Amino acid sequence: MTKYLEILDDQLELIKRSRRIVVSRIQEAIARRGICTIALAGGSTPKPLYEKLAQENLPWEQIHIFWGDERYVPADHPDSNQRMARQAWLDQVPMPPNNIHPMPTDAADPYLDAATYDATLRAFFGDQTWPAFDIILLGMGDDGHTASLFPQTAALAVSDRLITVGEKQGEPRLTFTVPLINAAHHIIFLVAGHNKQEALQQIFHSEADGFAYPSKLIEPDHGILWWLLDAAAGDRLTPHDTIYQTNPHPAL
Repeated sequence: MTKYLEILDDQLELIKRSRRIVVSRIQEAIARRGICTIALAGGSTPKPLYEKLAQENLPWEQIHIFWGDERYVPADHPDSNQRMARQAWLDQVPMPPNNIHPMPTDAADPYLDAATYDATLRAFFGDQTWPAFDIILLGMGDDGHTASLFPQTAALAVSDRLITVGEKQGEPRLTFTVPLINAAHHIIFLVAGHNKQEALQQIFHSEADGFAYPSKLIEPDHGILWWLLDAAAGDRLTPHDTIYQTNPHPAL
């Protein structure tokens, strides 16, 4: 496992950097095995990245899109992660519809829909116990949550499923489990804003409690973990706070 930390000047530079990394990893995966699998994040921070990716000239028929979490709302709801990604990126490029694999939210039972998406992933990836996505994009809340893995919730301890049900203030959400995220080849956190500083200081400390700050639980089994922060988010971090290293290959 390799872990990189980069603190960019502002959110514009954060998006430029993440675009460069994502495009290079897409190209690398396709060159290596003919396809690239990506799990998307919701929230406001990745939206401009998706808008930039929509401008790329990529072999869309070789890219498969999944979601790392989803609010339990219809696909056309304003809060839907799928809706945001489609509007910002997927509907703007000639990606085959069968290459887009959204989380289902229409069974009126989040646990049933979680099991359905679990089966979808297992059918797509085959016999892998923990499917290895080429890229998983993640955001982070000011409470340290990522995907829909919230502090001190039962979803954090799930280790026998790919998909489980997270919960925020009584509202269910579908989410990747921690082991599924940690199986990825590249995990990329995009974090922006002053309100993330306190959680980041906890997460980057070697003694942090992952059940209090779930992003701390993201420790890839064999892949690369990238933390891309804007200066507002990373302002309070010092070399003492982190065991991460600066990326020695900034051209990636």
